[in-house]
Formats: sequence, structure tokens, C-alpha cells
Amino acid sequence: MTDKLIKSDAEWREQLTAEQYRVTRQAGTERPYSGVFYRHDAAGDYHCVCCGALLFHADTKFDAGCGWPSFWEEAVPGSITRLRDASHGMIRVEVRCSRCDAHLGHVFPDGPEPTGERYCINSVALTFAGKDQPG
Repeated sequence: MTDKLIKSDAEWREQLTAEQYRVTRQAGTERPYSGVFYRHDAAGDYHCVCCGALLFHADTKFDAGCGWPSFWEEAVPGSITRLRDASHGMIRVEVRCSRCDAHLGHVFPDGPEPTGERYCINSVALTFAGKDQPG
């Protein structure tokens, strides 16, 4: 894992759109079924919109029917940090980019094999690099 990326709030606001900032820096959630990557099925890799870190490979993406892009495994062990989330009257596991602490979404224990996990991720927290494109 590369070094931790730290920026000021003003720097994040300048870099990100209002929706990207709300989701990644304020732990927001985009509306279900609204994200550009929900039905996206191209070959390639998904990266953090804030710092560019590799997060998921397209071949681990699946349609969970939940309204957000879902993946069954992170691309690089340690690229995602898990935190306990007790907001909204629920106990969940929040996932963040390990490099820049961007809120990505949540992980649930109801995904397909081989991991049995479902990373439920906000599209606005991601960028995509096709198989023949740089990240």
C-alpha cells in the first residue's frame, strides 16, 4: 500500500464535485439505481475517485439487485479499511479507501462465493479504467 494521502477540506472540495465530496468526505450515499457504474459491465478496474488507488477488478463485480455496484472482493489486500458503522439505527461495516480515507460504501456477508461478501459501493466514489486504459 502506498503512503497515506492527506489533503485539507478545501483541497478536497476543489478537486471533487459536490456529490463526490458529499459521499466520499461526508459519508453520504447516492440514490440507489442512479450511479453510472450500477449496470456497467466493461472489463477493467475501478479506482478511488479521490486518490486513484486501485480498489476492485471488474471481474469481481456482480448484480446484487441492491441499486449500487457490488463486488465480491477487493483488488489488492489492504486497499480497503473496514470500520464499524452504527449510524441510522443499524450496525454495519463501512468501507473506506485505505490510502485517503474516502467513504466508499459498506460490506455485507451476503455475497457470492468464493468470499461470501458483497461490497456495496457508491458509483461516485469510483473511477473506471478500461482494460487497455491507464488508471
